Amino acid sequence: MSRILLAEDDRTLRDITVRFLTKNGLDVDVTDNGNEACTLIEKNKYDCIVLDIMMPGKSGWDVCKFIRNRYDVPVIFLTALGDETDIVTGYEIGADEYITKPFSAKVLLLKINALINRYRGLLVKNGLIVIDEFEIEPAKRRVTANKKEIALAPKEYDLLMYLIENKDIILSRTQILDNLWADEFDCYERVVDTHIKKLRAALGDYGYHIDTVIKAGYRWVS
Repeated sequence: MSRILLAEDDRTLRDITVRFLTKNGLDVDVTDNGNEACTLIEKNKYDCIVLDIMMPGKSGWDVCKFIRNRYDVPVIFLTALGDETDIVTGYEIGADEYITKPFSAKVLLLKINALINRYRGLLVKNGLIVIDEFEIEPAKRRVTANKKEIALAPKEYDLLMYLIENKDIILSRTQILDNLWADEFDCYERVVDTHIKKLRAALGDYGYHIDTVIKAGYRWVS
């Protein structure tokens, strides 16, 4: 699951946006303060950061500069400042996207996912993640292989995405547990093996993409 930070001081807008993004598969941390945003960015690893510009503490401009001096992560400005000079400034200091309010939550979601996948080296086309034989539509959690839909249980989908997002990287059972079962108690490493088996079965002829690395874990290979 991708983890993002939303820095927005309008509580109502923030709550509505968080509910929508969470419902569509994102793990969202929030803050209403630029100083706290910088603290959270130092403490956590985010896949995308969404910034208001006018907020208490550091402005979104300053937070973006802070990020660009230290981290390689996509940044989206989400702001009421819509003048051309503001938009140009946003891109000049390192933003990947600049969205003005009012905005479409669905468009924001698509831009977040597209940027995350671009940074991870995945091809994004018309809102779809394209990798090997697979097309994945994150907004609908829908997976097809060579145009045939693959039915996946929610946890199998999450596991597939986690493997693909870390393509060619060996993921230990502990890493997978921590990322996919972090909020659940009494989960053991055998749970990972069981779900890997289920995912391979669901993928059928394409299950070979999931490589077992003896005494190390699993990885997605082409």
